[in-house]
Amino acid sequence: MENITRDPLNPFPWYDLMRKNRPVFYDERNGIWHVFRYTDVKKVLSDHSSFSSSEGRVESSSNPIGSSIISTDPPRHTRLRSLVSKAFTPKRVQEMAPRIREIAEELAQKIADNDECDLVEDYSGPLPVIVIAELLGIPPGDRKKFKKWSEALVSGTSEGMDDTSTEYFDPQTAMAGYFREVIEMKRKNPGNDLISSLLEAELDGEKLSEFDLLGFCVLLLVAGNETTTNLITNALLTLSGNPEEYGKILNDRTLIPAMIEEVLRFRSPVQSMFRTCIRDTELGGFTIHNGEPVLAWIGSANHDDEEFTESEKFIMERSPNRHIAFGEGVHFCLGAPLARLEAKIAMETLLEKAGRVTVRKDAKLEPLGGVIVFGVQHLPVKTEK
Repeated sequence: MENITRDPLNPFPWYDLMRKNRPVFYDERNGIWHVFRYTDVKKVLSDHSSFSSSEGRVESSSNPIGSSIISTDPPRHTRLRSLVSKAFTPKRVQEMAPRIREIAEELAQKIADNDECDLVEDYSGPLPVIVIAELLGIPPGDRKKFKKWSEALVSGTSEGMDDTSTEYFDPQTAMAGYFREVIEMKRKNPGNDLISSLLEAELDGEKLSEFDLLGFCVLLLVAGNETTTNLITNALLTLSGNPEEYGKILNDRTLIPAMIEEVLRFRSPVQSMFRTCIRDTELGGFTIHNGEPVLAWIGSANHDDEEFTESEKFIMERSPNRHIAFGEGVHFCLGAPLARLEAKIAMETLLEKAGRVTVRKDAKLEPLGGVIVFGVQHLPVKTEK
């Protein structure tokens, strides 16, 4: 088999090679199964009776994500999601649209007033942080801490293999301590924010425990921050490389939702997810045994020619577009509507204020650490007014 290594900036040739030659692959170096084809990835993500999200997770006060909704299986997951959904409703998300646009306009105007900027630092980074902070009821002065914690958590899982590393736990410890104080404050003085709503959420007389609430707050901060930042960044990066499609967007803003869906497929902000096999399961001609970890490559699945015609092309009006960028099954991302709304408003506002914004030709792109979140640390761009 041709020897191609995974380029963190362009992993797609490696995915293609693996889908064709080793679609289900056992890596003896670290004892992990890797799954690359669309149908197999969907099965791993959706079949919670065979592939667990909670098995092998560490539950401790320094690891709230380890026992959050993303790291649980039914029936516990079902109850947690039902409780959280009561506060995190589609109506609540839509009500945020005017404020998201207000934040985006303020940030985009600064870009329009300058010929060059760093899109991540000046736009796609701060926008989700401000939105999540306001949603949770966090003081504006603490936003920089939020961003620092989420970036440290993402980069700390450098190979996506060691959830017990000091780098992984320290940001969670800091976030847990911070949110404990906020939760206590909201318990005494509730407001019109998500944490106050979560404290009141009830299902059959049951409320979220403090640890469950901590897990959701930390998860929302990291997932709602890093994922949306990279969705917006990846959209601009992709459009810059596809000037014809970019021109269509500039002439017809109603194409933005379709563009976002194709970006989610083409440059999925989340490239992989972990599961643990909990009963011997046949996949792609191999038997994955009980207790063995599995890495499902979402980024590869979304480039599978068996599912997507001309998968390596960015086709903005692709239909159907059954990507799995937000996961599959019971763990389909609860925050997907908010991420889509933020990305739509972010792109509309950026184009309205600054016109065509493109990546500078001399830009040296640096990938984010790890195998889960996909994006770049900085994106130097220029306006073409």
